[in-house]
Amino acid sequence: MYRKVPQSPNILMKYLLFWIAIGAGIGILSGSASAIFLLSLDWVGGVRDAHLWLLGCLPLGGFVIGYCYHWYGFGLEKGNNLILTGIYTPQPTLSWRLAPFVLIGTLITHLFGGSAGREGTAVQMGASLAAQVGKRWSLDKNTGRTLLICGVAGGFASVFGTPLAGAVFSLEWLFRRKIDPDSIFPAFWSAFTAYWVCDWVWGIGHMAYVIPEVSPPTLVNLAWMIPAGIAFGLAARLFVEAGHGVNWLFSSIAYPPLRPFVGGLLVAGIVYLTGTYTYIGLGVPRIVQAFETPLPWYDFLAKTGLTALTLGSGFKGGEVTPLFFTGATLGNALASYIPLPLALLTGCGFVGVFAGATNTPLACTLMGMELFGLEAGIYLGIACLLAFLCSGKGSIYASQDLGWKRSLP
Repeated sequence: MYRKVPQSPNILMKYLLFWIAIGAGIGILSGSASAIFLLSLDWVGGVRDAHLWLLGCLPLGGFVIGYCYHWYGFGLEKGNNLILTGIYTPQPTLSWRLAPFVLIGTLITHLFGGSAGREGTAVQMGASLAAQVGKRWSLDKNTGRTLLICGVAGGFASVFGTPLAGAVFSLEWLFRRKIDPDSIFPAFWSAFTAYWVCDWVWGIGHMAYVIPEVSPPTLVNLAWMIPAGIAFGLAARLFVEAGHGVNWLFSSIAYPPLRPFVGGLLVAGIVYLTGTYTYIGLGVPRIVQAFETPLPWYDFLAKTGLTALTLGSGFKGGEVTPLFFTGATLGNALASYIPLPLALLTGCGFVGVFAGATNTPLACTLMGMELFGLEAGIYLGIACLLAFLCSGKGSIYASQDLGWKRSLP
């Protein structure tokens, strides 16, 4: 509808009124969807933790997810990549079925103990609901593209409680394109509206992480972030390659519903053989521990492997919270070798690995400052930038088009 941010006062007023109304609507829808999702996720997580025998049903849950997507949701399994493709083309024609399919699939995954996150679900629900607004109002393709961006911003902001990061993420993850001025105000407005709706209207709280001590930003202290940032970038690359590798391996199974069935068997078998439930579900309790006390060095590898097996075989959920887990526990492990506070390194890893795996260093830096405070900003920024540079050319989003080549392999 609007190709550029208009300069005429009358047209500018129409532009603002249009996006205030539409952005508020998308924010209300995506924020409410995230609230319902978070409440449901908390409930299924509690049921699973109280009845750990449910892990034995993970293969059956995987088969149900695979069967439903194969016969009734064909094409929807692409998830976030479907949104990116719609934004790039732009062909904002997301089906309304994407929201209920990913919601139910994610809840089944977590109920039975799969290792997955929640961002993918919130983002897909937000974008799917935003797309329906575009269809109802018969908006043009460029406005429809902005609607998808607003849905992504609202879903991300509300599920994590980080409106600034949510808005910037929705713009930055496109990457191959220059930021469209038309999309900036709608993205931020939708993100803040969704955050307010989820947090204030629905009363959904978000996990608080604390970095009690931040070292003075001396040259020596900042230099120690170089090896840490490189490590976070390599961990992000491992996470990306593991996920894509498992997905490629399981694609050789001809009947799609069998892929998550086999994946569920492997995940459940590994958990039963190792005798630990630390790495199933979101893993938030372990992330909290990482800010407080030293943990086993291999935690980040275990979470990477189980998440790759869960999502790569066809279960639903997001990658971001497992990336938080991977980065936080890696930072925790690095505290044994790098003379910086444990919680500071944990926080830097928390957002650094995420930045490397999604190619969104700016959004992740802002997220870190929203979650941990402004004092750690310079450390967070260095960690995110170096992780981005050292993570290679890949992304957890296979359809993400960088549009350029980095000098590092």
